[in-house]
Amino acid sequence: MSQTRKQNSSNGETKPRTSFVNKFFRGSKLTSSKTGSRKETNDIETTDFQPSNDAKETTTLDTAKPLTPDTASGSRMEKSEHLPPQLGPTAVDQSLDLNNRGLTPGDVRAVVAMLPLLPDLETLDISWNDFVGGTLRSITQQMHLVSKLKILRLGSCRLTTDDVRALGEALEAIPELEELSLSWNSRVGGNLPLILQKFQKGSRIHTLELVDCDLTSEDGTFVGDLLPMMQNLEVLDLSINRNIGASLNSIAQGLRSTSNLKVLKLHSCGLSQDSVRLLDAAFRYLCELKNLDLSCNKELGGGFEDSSAQLAALEHLEVLDLHQCSLTAADVASLTQVIPLLSRLQELDLSANRKMGSSSENLLSRLRFLPALRSLLVNGCALESETFTALAEASTYLPALEMVDLSWNKCVGGNLKLLLEMLKFLTALRVLRLSSCALVTEDVALLASVIQAGHLAKLQKLDLSYNDSICDAGWAIFCQNVGFLKELSELDISLRPSTSRDCGRWFRHLLHAVAKLSKITEIGLKRWILPTSQEEELEHFQQDHRGSIHFDLGEGQ
Repeated sequence: MSQTRKQNSSNGETKPRTSFVNKFFRGSKLTSSKTGSRKETNDIETTDFQPSNDAKETTTLDTAKPLTPDTASGSRMEKSEHLPPQLGPTAVDQSLDLNNRGLTPGDVRAVVAMLPLLPDLETLDISWNDFVGGTLRSITQQMHLVSKLKILRLGSCRLTTDDVRALGEALEAIPELEELSLSWNSRVGGNLPLILQKFQKGSRIHTLELVDCDLTSEDGTFVGDLLPMMQNLEVLDLSINRNIGASLNSIAQGLRSTSNLKVLKLHSCGLSQDSVRLLDAAFRYLCELKNLDLSCNKELGGGFEDSSAQLAALEHLEVLDLHQCSLTAADVASLTQVIPLLSRLQELDLSANRKMGSSSENLLSRLRFLPALRSLLVNGCALESETFTALAEASTYLPALEMVDLSWNKCVGGNLKLLLEMLKFLTALRVLRLSSCALVTEDVALLASVIQAGHLAKLQKLDLSYNDSICDAGWAIFCQNVGFLKELSELDISLRPSTSRDCGRWFRHLLHAVAKLSKITEIGLKRWILPTSQEEELEHFQQDHRGSIHFDLGEGQ
């Protein structure tokens, strides 16, 4: 997730602007409270997100004076009169969502002034607002007025050490707190005890998110000591804290006391082979775990060889993410005995583990024992013909499969017919990614026949990018049939960054086909060169369809 900061200046000075908070309570549309979601990509390389360091804005707003409880009732009545009628007063009184709203210092002061008006507030989300940093104490001093608060989200607020200290002092005033998100605040690292040291045994916290907080090894040890006091914990996300791998022994010991834990995310935490052994010993105590993310820990490779037995005890596991973990042939052999036993597994990500390509035939073959599997990501695994064949055969037993990513596996090229036989049985498939699979003209011709037969009726996203060996005749056959994908919203047939080609006559077939697709919004055509005549066709098409479809031709056009 990213933020955009717009600064309108004249002669080097920032122009004043209306406070978002003031506009909000004059009747501007209120959005429902929703956690800012972030997608973790499944590309071959993983890039960690860093918050923007854009220059801060200034404001000339005069702030409202804090209102006392004596005037709160009347003010709430006045506030309610300005709310959208479909929301009613309760929506504001219980949930205040200011996530990513570009709050200014004046807005923050206005938020402080509002808190006495919201004694029933349960959710406060001011994430992704840079100007909260350095001003949080003014908010936490009012926390006793919102003692019913259950959800507090402060992700990417550029919190300072003083903010961290002030938050720790205020948590006692909100004993009903259930969710605390402090992700993307680097000053939390090294200062975590200042925030959480007053948590008492029996804490109501069920969600703790500390993603990319620059946690130290000492912080990791503190978390391990704290976990026994958080027996209601259901979600623990410590991702992108590379130093806590050294303190995993303490964390694993603490996890033994969190029997209600449902989500454990340790993505990019500097885990090692020994970490697998430590976690394996804790798994027997995590019978309710549904989501386990150990991805992007490259030193983990080799750790599953002798330490994966207890993974099978996670009988409720629905999501297992092991992408980019440098899995070895021995790891794959061990996981082959365990993964098929996870009968409730719905999402499996083994992508970007190139060493497993030639050794995964048995594992992929035994996926047939996972009837609930909805998402299978094996992109960038250097699969070979035998392993691809095993996967194709197993997939006929996976009727719930909705997403398949085979990108960056060259063995698919020329062998797509094996996959297409499988596709006839995958009636629920919504996402199919075959980027950089060395597909040839025959492959897309076969794909077109499957589309025409109606076997991919629910497909929403199709990625055929970086398959430069397909000739114009192949693209023509494909484009003539893509109109049968009535649910399609995204299509990518871009060329590799190192190449470019003139569009053939198939482009007209593409325009004719997508004109029939009411849900399509994005078509990737990067590095395809349109001659003047086709540019004019595209321009007329966009005018007729009011620009509802984005044709991504890259920077060249």
